[in-house]
Amino acid sequence: MKFRMAENSLFAILLRSPWWISILLAAGVVAAGRLVVPEAYAFYAFFAALPFIVIGVVSGWRQFRAPSAARVANTLEAVRAMSWGDFSSALADAFRHDGYIVMRVTGAAADFELAKAGRISLVGCKRWKAARTGVDPLRDLHDAKRAREAHECIYVATGEITDGARAFALERKIRLIHGAELASLLPRVRRSPSNNPL
Repeated sequence: MKFRMAENSLFAILLRSPWWISILLAAGVVAAGRLVVPEAYAFYAFFAALPFIVIGVVSGWRQFRAPSAARVANTLEAVRAMSWGDFSSALADAFRHDGYIVMRVTGAAADFELAKAGRISLVGCKRWKAARTGVDPLRDLHDAKRAREAHECIYVATGEITDGARAFALERKIRLIHGAELASLLPRVRRSPSNNPL
């Protein structure tokens, strides 16, 4: 069973924050420990700060590997220019590369069923070119998840996701893949030379 950190726990929030915040917290813990703990035991302040140091390193590594804004924009433009066949094939290949068994699903709400480690996920991505995603497609995907008794659902978009849709996704635990995460998932997708401005 895979350990899942609570989304609003301190360490989960720090993982989503800039890496240097965790390092500053670690330095603060060490400084406070050295002030409070007798000099003979001051070394233990480092151990109290160790979780923050680890989180800072992990967060820094993730941020270092995150795609640049130019790469994200380039990938999103290339993805929007793809046909449904090309996009769905690229997405299925990316999920397979991440270790999922991918099956196509017929229906309006979900397009793929992913299986990995005994967990089933439904993916909705047919409206990937929509300029703006509201609550309706997410509600349909969530209903399909319940009907198929899947463990989770994932929605893929290249356009803007409304605040209402984000709140709905957070409340229903729908994973949204867009922006930098989509560029990371599809690293080999690039804008074709014919689409480059002269």
